[in-house]
Formats: sequence, C-alpha cells, structure tokens
Amino acid sequence: MEAYATALLYAIPFFILLVLFEIGYGHFIKKQMHKPMDTISSLSSGLTNIIKDSLGLVLIIVSYPYLLERLAVYEINSSWVVYSIAFICIDFASYWNHRLSHKINFFWNQHVIHHSSEEFNLACALRQSISNLLGYFSILLIPAAILGVPHKVIAVLAPIHLFAQFWYHTKHIGKLGFLEYLIVTPSQHRVHHAINKEYIDKNLAAIFCVWDRSFGTFQEELDDIPPVYGVLKPANTWNPILINFQHIWRLIKDAWRTNNWLDKFRIWFMPTGWRPKDVAEKFPISIIEYPYNQIKYNTNPSSALIYWSVFQLIATTSLMLFMFYNYSNIEASNLLLYGVIIFFGIYGYTSLMDNKRSALIAEALFCGLGFYVILNSRDWFGLNQYISIASYLMVFYFLVSFLGTLYFISKLVKNESTVVKI
Repeated sequence: MEAYATALLYAIPFFILLVLFEIGYGHFIKKQMHKPMDTISSLSSGLTNIIKDSLGLVLIIVSYPYLLERLAVYEINSSWVVYSIAFICIDFASYWNHRLSHKINFFWNQHVIHHSSEEFNLACALRQSISNLLGYFSILLIPAAILGVPHKVIAVLAPIHLFAQFWYHTKHIGKLGFLEYLIVTPSQHRVHHAINKEYIDKNLAAIFCVWDRSFGTFQEELDDIPPVYGVLKPANTWNPILINFQHIWRLIKDAWRTNNWLDKFRIWFMPTGWRPKDVAEKFPISIIEYPYNQIKYNTNPSSALIYWSVFQLIATTSLMLFMFYNYSNIEASNLLLYGVIIFFGIYGYTSLMDNKRSALIAEALFCGLGFYVILNSRDWFGLNQYISIASYLMVFYFLVSFLGTLYFISKLVKNESTVVKI
C-alpha cells in the first residue's frame, strides 16, 4: 500500500492539472464542458476512492498469489513478454468485470458512481467507487495465473492500466481514424456513458476495443444521436458518498418489502434494474424514459458557495497529499482515523453544495475529530516536523471551516424561512 500511496502522490496532481487544462481549453474555445458543482463533486469522489484504496479497505475473496501458486502451468522468463501478457490479461479481466457491473444488480452498485455525472469530461473519470468492498477481481485473472504471470507484475501494471483510462473522458476529441479499431477512444467512451437506448451498456472495454467487437458490445458513436449522460435513475446529489450507496439502499428496501422469499434472495443477482413485481407496483421509481427531456440536477449555488466549495476541495486535497507523503510514518490506526476525518470533511462540504442542513453535523464531526488529534498529539500526523507552526495552522483551518459552514447553513435557513413566509 505504501508504494500505491507514493504513486498517487504523483498521479493526483497530474490528473488535476489535466482537468484544469481541459477547463481552460473549454473557456478559450467558448465550449465549456465543466460545471463548477459537478466538477467539484467528481474530484471529491476521486478523493474518497483514493483514500479507501490506499487504506486497503476491501475483503479479498481469493488473492492472486494464492491462485498463481496453485494454477501456474508456465514460467515466462522474458520481461517484455510477461508484461505484455499481463497487460492483456488485466484488460480482458477488466472487460468482464465491467460487464458484470452493468448486468448484475449487486455489482452495479460499485460502478454507478462512475456514471452518475450528467456531464462528460476528464473530472468524471475520477468518479470511482468506495462501495467495492468485496475483492473478487483476482478470480478474473485466472488466465494470467495459469500463464505464470508474477504477482509483482500484476501489482505494477494494475494502477497503470487504471490510470490509462483517464484520457478518453472528454468531448474535445473526435473520432481517431484507424485507432477506433484498436483501442478505446473518447468517441467510444462517450457512447458508454450515454443513457440513449442505442448506447446503453455498450463499449465496456478499458483499453483494447477488440473485446467489445468480439463479444457483441460494440457501438459506434452516431452523428444523428448525440449522447445524453448520466444514469436512468438520476443521483440528484453532489455528495459522492451518498451516490455510492444509493443503488444498494434501493435493493435493501426492495428485498425487505417484497413478500416473495425467492425475490428477497434473487434480487441481488438479477439483471440491473430488475425489481420484484409486487414492490415495483406498490413503490414505483421514476426513470428517464426519453433522454432528451433530461433535467440536469442543479442547486443554483451562489458564487460565494462555489468559491467556498473550491476552497474546501483544495484544502481536502492538500490534507490527502500530505497523508500520502508521510504515509510510512503514520501508524495504521492513525491512517484509518485520517481517512475517516477526510470522509467527514467531504461529506460536509458536498452536503452543503446540496443545500442540506446535515452538512453541519458532518462538519462538526470533521472539525471535532481534527481538534481531538491536535489536542491529543500536539501535532497533525507528523506535519510539525515539516512546518513548526503546523498545529496552529490546522486549528485555524478547522475554525474557518466550521464557521464558514455555519454561515452558509444560516443563509440556507434564512432563505427557507423567507420562502415559507411568502
């Protein structure tokens, strides 16, 4: 995990710079693909995923080294050959994992966050899951295990394979000629993120589009059918933590409400969107029937709230980068506490973006735990060794954060009171 944290320390600033470049380019050509709250929500989602993954919060069903030890038939000595085979195996496994996520109710919950944005840009690529708590990906790597691909090679290539999927989340790049027959391109991935009936559940490959073309899931982007982005059951929140668990909460409620005991069990393994008949009739859920009538989620934020949310995003990103920088010097229990604090912070400011009063509760927990750490250790997880007045700066930040949240909540309450009086 320490090596992964080090990789993220360099990868995160690079991704953020590319997002800023896309925003600047969109402004320059007067064709902006970003909306402030949506982009902040996307980047915040990326932070939650990165923290969750760096802390190793997952239950592994079976590990790859275990499969390798028992299934390996060959031993590949050539380094370039083993890395090439490993990358192809990872990409093949990724395709089937992705296909499972789109086809099975339970697995859709771990992927819905990635499709939740109603925009399509580089920031939405960072909408990654924190609800994928069941580690089964190694099972899909059985071909690599049989071929004897070493565990270290998989460990090196897996994050590279993930990072390589970032660039094609953009509307600024058109079709790429012959490359459309070899690799996944922005055009192909725009199709994948669309909710048009012609496009839904298509183009599931990660790097090589040969899997889609071979297994019947390929769809070209059509000039007369512009993609409409999002999910058929809109998230209607900027809070990435809530988005991560919306679908599974619906499944839990449906499983509880149905009178059919078989349905209580099979709902988890049925095709995405399937619901027990008695529950669907009694508790209907509206979905987008005609994509071109889509009404995008909008909380009409003030300029002050937008700037405040940007400030909180920058502050949270800085806290997280320090966590990765000092990862090896922070005890495991303190790393978990650090992650919990950041989660409360993200929950707080993204709830504020939703105009939710519950933002104040999350903010109180965020600041309360922050003050506890500083008072208990007279430090902020070792930051004092780099900045002598670090503790004072952190106290000041938490005070500003809480008072700022209190200010926006008070404005929200005042506006609500005005509406009621009218």
